[in-house]
Amino acid sequence: MNTDQLYIGGRWVPSTGDTTIDVVNPYTEEVFATVPAGTAADADAAVAAARAAFDGWAATPLADRIAVCTEVSLRLQERAEEIAVLIATEMGSPLPFAAGVQAALPAATFASMQHLAEDLPWEQRIGNSMVVREPAGVVAAITPWNYPLHQVAAKVAPALVAGCTIVVKPSEVAPLSAFVLAGILHDVGLPPGVFNLVTGYGDVVGEALAGHPDVDMVSFTGSTRAGRRVSEVAAATVKRVAVELGGKSANIILDDADLKQAVADGIAKCYLNSGQTCSALTRMLVPRAALPVVEEIAAAVAEQITVGDPFDAGTALGPLVSAAQRDRVRDYIARGEAEGARLVCGGASPPNTKGYFVRPTVFSDVTPEMTIAREEIFGPVLAILPYDDEDDAVRIANASDYGLAGGVWSGDRDRAVRVARRLRTGQVEINGAVFNPLAPFGGYKQSGHGRELGPYGILEFTQVKSIQL
Repeated sequence: MNTDQLYIGGRWVPSTGDTTIDVVNPYTEEVFATVPAGTAADADAAVAAARAAFDGWAATPLADRIAVCTEVSLRLQERAEEIAVLIATEMGSPLPFAAGVQAALPAATFASMQHLAEDLPWEQRIGNSMVVREPAGVVAAITPWNYPLHQVAAKVAPALVAGCTIVVKPSEVAPLSAFVLAGILHDVGLPPGVFNLVTGYGDVVGEALAGHPDVDMVSFTGSTRAGRRVSEVAAATVKRVAVELGGKSANIILDDADLKQAVADGIAKCYLNSGQTCSALTRMLVPRAALPVVEEIAAAVAEQITVGDPFDAGTALGPLVSAAQRDRVRDYIARGEAEGARLVCGGASPPNTKGYFVRPTVFSDVTPEMTIAREEIFGPVLAILPYDDEDDAVRIANASDYGLAGGVWSGDRDRAVRVARRLRTGQVEINGAVFNPLAPFGGYKQSGHGRELGPYGILEFTQVKSIQL
């Protein structure tokens, strides 16, 4: 795999800059790869290549664009083991999770394009108008490190099917799996310039792409702070922006729920990917009278979680992605204690192992005003908040700047659905229902706008034109 060059205009080319970025294994804390620190000039070259390729790709028959995605899916499946090992190494995801989620979801996303694209309303008649959907244009995709290939695939596959050309800037923290995808797209014969890959830092490459006058749309996934900056820069050229940002999702356990099942599942959903998941259920809302029982269950579950080497068969929780992320999460834990939250288990002290680890942590007696109840921590830290009645639970859940995900547990499914409808959030799971990669994914409020995945993910990369007849 070539990681010392950029992929621009159908070729692997050196960066115009002369510096590189270290990629660190978060378990060994050692550098194991480097990638180019791309420049604004590299971003310009990639956008120029995408612009030159746009008209031809947009005119390519839909069936041919779908065929590319189908072939990419097959090749991702063929290299699934390699990809899982790579992401386990660059991200610290335990190998089974890296295989079953980090490597499997991208292949599924590309495979899904066929039946999704064929069923979309590319043309509609409304009165005397023919309403057509056309590609948005040149897309800049700026992606995060927590699901490094999945987040790239969730933008690239629908953009390609929609007829867009694309420049991807992966996170500099975990960029390697994006090189695998670039190689596959090259090998399947994608026309030069349709897909381009530029690695680098957000304040250099990301800003150059977001503000570029020849970029028609920016699709960004990352922190709310960075999303604000991308939106500000993009606004200068009034381009379209889709942003999927942070979350502080509430998991409401109602008074008729099975507490053991609900709490155990809630901890798993909070600690998913070592807590480095934007839709993680990080606030557990429980009836005040049930608080002692919930604490007992939560402590028992959390203390049984095995922390360690991502390649060990028994590991359930790997390291955080970087030293900076580890320190940030530990600071939040210390702040939780300082503000009066009660530590049930875990804490800021490191486990007795190398790597960027944080102990699985549970706080109780958390109030909505506390920092750990308001801000996204992005680590294995659960905040348990008591509530007085159903209305109080909904009020607490909605009293957040974020609105990305949520959960409701109840012995009465209809009741759970009624509560779910009251939550101001982009998706809600009932009684631990599994994630659906074909359902629209995105948020309310400061969790962003726009949707990814499934048919809505394709439509996001289209423009609507009315032709009056």
